[in-house]
Amino acid sequence: MECRVLSIQSHVVRGYVGNKSASFPLQVLGFEVDSINSVQFSNHTGYAHWKGQVLTAEELNVLYEGIKLNNVNHYDYVLTGYSRDVSFLEMVVDIVAELKEANPSLVYVCDPVMGDHGAMYVPEMLLPVYRDKVVPVANILTPNQFEAELLTGRKMKTEKDAVEIMDLLHKMGPETVVLTSTDLHSKLGDPYLVVLGSQRIVKPDGSSSSQKIRMDIPKVDAVFVGTGDLFAAMLLAWTHHYPKDLKAACEKTVSLMHHVIKRTITYANEMAGPGKKPSPAQLELRMVQSKKDIEDPALVVEATVL
Repeated sequence: MECRVLSIQSHVVRGYVGNKSASFPLQVLGFEVDSINSVQFSNHTGYAHWKGQVLTAEELNVLYEGIKLNNVNHYDYVLTGYSRDVSFLEMVVDIVAELKEANPSLVYVCDPVMGDHGAMYVPEMLLPVYRDKVVPVANILTPNQFEAELLTGRKMKTEKDAVEIMDLLHKMGPETVVLTSTDLHSKLGDPYLVVLGSQRIVKPDGSSSSQKIRMDIPKVDAVFVGTGDLFAAMLLAWTHHYPKDLKAACEKTVSLMHHVIKRTITYANEMAGPGKKPSPAQLELRMVQSKKDIEDPALVVEATVL
């Protein structure tokens, strides 16, 4: 069966963030991807200069209306990432609600991009919209630690806190929650990042069980852009293949991330030269070069079931 994704994310002419980070790998894995570009920029904003345009909520609605008038608004998945605007985000919620009416089994994958390491990089008015309107209609949620703390109003200092926060997020709506990065201590030591996931499965008799997993991932000392967008897209793909096995889906997703990041940092360091820090242009994800890894990522990380 053909599987179609509506991806509402940013677009850059040069490089890989948002839709540029998500579309190619999803297409490689056999998904049809319909993209709405929430912004069109020359490049990501980590460069010294960037130019471009921002799509308004009204313009988003016009594009969606066009799809609807032609009766081609049937989707299996919706994928969203970074947004800066309250009315745009509310329009996304309306579109998701309408698409779910047409297809009740539609899965909405939401990366609630708000900030990191204790600081918000979107307007604060977006938090209540995410918490009260977006999260309740999401099926798969991929916050980092800070975003999960914002959404639940709880601090995460231990693994137990993280498990409780994921359970709170389940209560708010999503069946699957993956904490894409945390500051929790890894048993393998400091150079490792802890990722946690939880999937709630409702059985035919109405009772539910949950699978909770933990992954310790080697850290890379560089700032990459577009990795969160790639993570959410690949989690969509691998949960499609393993709908009731979050462990397998996360192992595939995280292993792919490892291969792409490793290839990118190796290339960036070669281009920068000995002892020099790579530029944002040199650190653009090596996406096309990673096509084989995207198709079938060799597993390099094993998840522990909690």
